[in-house]
Amino acid sequence: MKRFLILLLATGGLLRSATGQSAETAQARLFCLSLQFQEGTTYGGTLDLSSISGTPNGELLPTFGDTSGNPWSSAFVLTYGGLGTIDGVMQVNLPPAVDANNDGFNDFFEVSQGVTTTVTSGSYNTGYSTGTITATWSRTAGSPNGTCLLDLVDDTFGDLGTYTCPFTLLEYTGPLTYTPGSNTVSAAIALTQTGNSANTLQGPIVFIKSTSDRFDVLTNQPGVWTNAASQALSFTNEVFIRNIPSWPTNYAGYVYFADGNPSTAAPDYQLWVLSIDDSNDANDNGIPDFSDDPSTVTPPRAPLLSIALGATNVLITISGDVGHTDQIQEIGSLTSTNWQTALSFLQTNDPQVVSLPLPVNTPEFWRAAAQ
Repeated sequence: MKRFLILLLATGGLLRSATGQSAETAQARLFCLSLQFQEGTTYGGTLDLSSISGTPNGELLPTFGDTSGNPWSSAFVLTYGGLGTIDGVMQVNLPPAVDANNDGFNDFFEVSQGVTTTVTSGSYNTGYSTGTITATWSRTAGSPNGTCLLDLVDDTFGDLGTYTCPFTLLEYTGPLTYTPGSNTVSAAIALTQTGNSANTLQGPIVFIKSTSDRFDVLTNQPGVWTNAASQALSFTNEVFIRNIPSWPTNYAGYVYFADGNPSTAAPDYQLWVLSIDDSNDANDNGIPDFSDDPSTVTPPRAPLLSIALGATNVLITISGDVGHTDQIQEIGSLTSTNWQTALSFLQTNDPQVVSLPLPVNTPEFWRAAAQ
């Protein structure tokens, strides 16, 4: 006579719990609000931009609060024919903000978006003369590299030439892994520069939720990231806001580095924007898991089994939570560990009866796993 033994086992999966959240992944984009200019050239002259003394660093940086109406500025050194070297400070307008892809960001600072040929104005001061600037901008979609033609006309010396200046958008993209929390979000970035995969940024970042609006407003804590040269880039705390209603899966805020390019002689390239796009929404409530309250899912209760023998089959009655997937597993010896799944099914009734063929070998052991 064949003998059958049923061994019960509850393996109800703890998909989430309030005390043990699993890491999730969002997509991050970090871009600098400064532009990196290379040396501009014209017939018989050169133009170098810099925000620091010494070797030019090419930075054209935002100067928020400037009442001149020309918010991007840089010191410059110009060489032109018989005039020798001319030092000064310039202010240049960027093209008007456009958001063709409706993501809440100025397309000018998105590598994926192009810049059609656009003309803007500017001005400069050399200490003993002033002048006007006509800037012509262009950049192909998908490339971080563009061209700016700077035509300088001096009030004293006349037209100083049109300088062809290549420039680069500094943009990094990659995953941001995070663990949701009730009051804080612990995260880490692993980013690669667009157009230059040798340049990377990685490190932790912790956010604290606002007590008055925890789903939409967070503040990052000061921290340190590391670049590909193992240089440390420290940053301060800034406010991040969820982009509602135009892009409710996105969070954005400033990242202000003490020095965004440690390879140069002085702090520069300091102001950046971090965009975090999180499509995870475990409870489908419209709030991304990044800032949502951690969800708790109750695991299914341990299944209860009973058995009845038919002429050609084994009838197993399972009492358990409806809506969970159950597995009937079998093995020929309890000294073995290679349990095999004999049947997997969705429990639609409590109790529910399933049928298995009579085993060929004896004894045979069964157990149930609720997921």
